[in-house]
Formats: sequence, C-alpha cells, structure tokens
Amino acid sequence: MKYNFDEPVDRSKNRSAKYDERVKNFGTDDVIPLWIADMDFEVLPEIQQAVHDYADHLVYGYTYASEELIKAVLDWERDEHGYAFDRDALVFIEGVVPAISTAIQAFTKKGDAVLINTPVYPPFARSVKLNNRQLITNSLVEQDGLFQIDFEQLERDIVDNEVKIYVLCNPHNPGGRVWEREVLEKIGRLCQKYGVLLVSDEIHQDLTLFGHEHQSFNTVSPDFKDFSLILSSATKTFNIAGTKNSYAVIENPSLRHQFKKRQLANNQHEISGLGFVATEAAYRYGKSWLTELKTVLEENIDFVVDYFAKEAPRLKVMKSQGTYLIWLDFSDYDLTDDQLFQLLREEAKVVLNRGSDFGQEGKYHARLNVATPKDMVVEICKRIGAVLPK
Repeated sequence: MKYNFDEPVDRSKNRSAKYDERVKNFGTDDVIPLWIADMDFEVLPEIQQAVHDYADHLVYGYTYASEELIKAVLDWERDEHGYAFDRDALVFIEGVVPAISTAIQAFTKKGDAVLINTPVYPPFARSVKLNNRQLITNSLVEQDGLFQIDFEQLERDIVDNEVKIYVLCNPHNPGGRVWEREVLEKIGRLCQKYGVLLVSDEIHQDLTLFGHEHQSFNTVSPDFKDFSLILSSATKTFNIAGTKNSYAVIENPSLRHQFKKRQLANNQHEISGLGFVATEAAYRYGKSWLTELKTVLEENIDFVVDYFAKEAPRLKVMKSQGTYLIWLDFSDYDLTDDQLFQLLREEAKVVLNRGSDFGQEGKYHARLNVATPKDMVVEICKRIGAVLPK
C-alpha cells in the first residue's frame, strides 16, 4: 500500500479526548479506547502539508471559504456521489451536530416534535431535548443482521405526534446501515405527505463498504430538495474532526435563508481557517487514500465478524455496510449492562460505547470502533473473547 495503515500512531499527550482522558473517564490509562469515532491512522500527507503551510504563515486571523474550497466540495459531491448542486446551496458550519441544533431552532418552536430512529448517535437525542423539543423515537427493527425501518410504525409516529422534523442518519450510526434508494423514497414520500422537514446526516457518506453505495437523499427525487437539509463533512472520512468544518446543502432558498438567519443569531457563521484548509486538501487529494482506507476497514470488519463467529458465537455482530463502527449484541450472556461494561473495562481492559447511550434498544449492546491498525483489532478481539462466559 502507498499509505501507512499498519503502524500505530502515538496519540498520547496530543490533547486526544480518546486517549488523554482515559484516567478522567475510566480511572486508568491501562485500557484500549475504542469508543470515540475517530481513526488511529496517519492523516493524508497532503493534509499534513496543507496544515504545515498554513502554520508557516505565522498569523492566524479571520478566514473565509475560498473559491478553491467551494469548488473542491462541489466536485467531490458530484464525482463521488452523483450529487450536483448550485454553489449558493452550500452553507459552511463548524459541525454536523451544531447544524442539527440550528435546524431545530430555525424550523420548530419549543414543544414541537422531532423524530429520530433509535438506536442512533447520542447527540441527536441530546440536541432535541436541550432545545426543549419533544423527542419522538422510532425504533429500528433488526432483521437478518441489519437494521430496518418499520414504515407502518414510522407513519403512526409522525401522524400521532405531529412531527415537524425527522433527523435521519445515513449511513446509520451505529450499525453501519447504508439506506437503499427504495427506503429513502418511502421516507421522502411520508415527509411530503405530512409536511415534515427532513434533516439528513450524511457525514459517513464516503465510508460505504463491501460494494454498497451511498445515495444522498436529494438525489432520490428532485422534489425532495424542497423539504430537506443535507449535512456532511470531510472530517469523518479523512480523520480531521478536530479541525471543525462541515457543511449543509440546502437547495430550497427559503429554508436556506431561515437556516442562515438562525446560524447568524447563534454566531455560528465563522469557521476555523484550519478546517477550511484541511477540507480543501482532503477533497482535492484524498481519493487514493480513501480507496486504501476502505480496503483496510473491510479487512478489519471481516476479521471481527469471523473471529467472534468462531471464538464467541453467542456474541452477535452486525456487519457494517458503511462506517468503521460495529454494533455488538451481548444479550445472550445474561449480564446486566453494568456487569458487561465492568467486565470489558476491568477484565478485557477495553472501552467500548455503551449501547444504551444510543437509545433503549441498545441495552446489552456496545459499539466498537475498528479504525485502527489490524494488529490492534486482533488484540481487541482476543481480549473480549477471553473474558466472555462460554
């Protein structure tokens, strides 16, 4: 391989929330942290160089979105995902989660209902609750090792609660579900029928695996653009989350005006210059790095699935279609949530995300991050397998 995905990177003493806060969060640094969704791989060399060049200017004042950056984003979306849109539809913001909160504030009022599919990335629910909106959780159903949407229940949830916003996660976190065009079509028609605004978090769009392809919500049907906000970023794909830059694609001018007005009221319109620089380099030079990364992630996921099938068959593994996050089901072990995570932390000395943080459906589950060198993935699996009851 051209790039280094095998050698571990020492991330200690680098203000890494994942590594440097182990003692604070878990009482010891003698654990392997596999919870925060960033990668343990070296960043693309061209991003490293762009950051160095930026630092060499010696003055770090206010910045703006350059024509080169805008073109890089537009070209990437068109070439990688078949999504072509006018530059005016592009709105930069520091993160996808802040964009979700901004949308909630811009398009609903206190007490309005906002729907999410659970289990899902915990900041979704947090954003709804802290903005004093009514949280509606629509439970995903597991069928044949994949999450599915119960559309009859979804329609009931929308109607009964007069839902105003539906926050979709595609690809889904956790579980790595890449929603097919047919699924997105059904979601869109329901939103159309009942006047629901669709906010689609597509931050993992580039990390589809095993032949699965990402379908942006706005590419399913032209009229979906009238009631949707698409949120994405280079940060997950290229391991640059700390640079803080994401974007919304809002093709409806009225929705875009409302969103930007709320963004300005929140003073969220200024983006880190480092974020602009890193995003442009990622999208201009990152294609070959991403291709190699996806091969590594597929190998890591396959290893986890095969290892636990052989060594811990009671542990059910949801094979990800996208992302580097694997949903593990420990429910067959007759352990409480607290017993399970104490066992993993104190005996296996690994830290995973507690499944119940993603919703009540996540009880007895955990999320595992495999964006780390293969040797580490092997060690992780051995540690977990060794402490589980037979």
